[in-house]
Amino acid sequence: MPKPAPPELDPGVVPDLARACINDDKFPMLATMDGDQPRVRPVSPVRMDGFTIYIANLRSYGKTAEIAANPKAEICFMDGEHNQVRITGRIEEVTDRTLIMDIWNSYKLLAVYLGSPDNPEFMLYRFVPTQVRYMQEWALSYYEVDPETA
Repeated sequence: MPKPAPPELDPGVVPDLARACINDDKFPMLATMDGDQPRVRPVSPVRMDGFTIYIANLRSYGKTAEIAANPKAEICFMDGEHNQVRITGRIEEVTDRTLIMDIWNSYKLLAVYLGSPDNPEFMLYRFVPTQVRYMQEWALSYYEVDPETA
C-alpha cells in the first residue's frame, strides 16, 4: 500500500490551520518533567489567546511541583483528522486577579468543580509559547508557526 501524500501547504494558511486544530482538541496532552522523568497528561484549556494557552489547575496535583521545579513544557493538540500542533514553551502562574476573574466568569465549569475563585486549591497557569509547530497527518515534517501570530 502506498504511503498517503499530504498536499503541500501555503505557509500563509498554516497559522489558521494550527488555530483550527487547537480549537478542535478538547483535551490536549501536556508534558512536564518530574526530575529526569517526562510526565504527560490530558488537560482542559480554559482560554486560548492566539497560541498562549491558559490551564486551570489544583495546587495538590503532581504537575504543580513539576512546573515549579522546571517550567519548561510542551503541549500537543490533535484534531479529528490527526493533524497536530505542538507548542513548546514555559508555564507561569497567573496572579492578575482581573484576568483570573475574567476567565473564571467565562468558563462555568470552574465554579462547578471548585466553587469559588478563592478556593485555595485553584490556580491558573499561562502557557507562553516559544515554538509552535503544525503537522498534517502523514506529513512526517512540521511547519514552523510564529508564536506571535494571533
